[in-house]
Amino acid sequence: MTVDITDRQRQILRAVEEHVAETGDYPGMAQLARRAGLASASSVHYQLGCLEQLGVISRERRTFGAPIRVL
Repeated sequence: MTVDITDRQRQILRAVEEHVAETGDYPGMAQLARRAGLASASSVHYQLGCLEQLGVISRERRTFGAPIRVL
């Protein structure tokens, strides 16, 4: 089964993967916003929630710096 995601969601996924590949750490919301070219960290938070509901990622909630796993 394939899941249709938006271009913005694709940008965020790419930003997560690039950040982890470059630093070995998981990015914060502000870092993701900058890497994806978005103005707001809250936009990233919303899009990550959508991706999680779609089953594209998994993440631990309420933990700063928690891993975001692309499935």
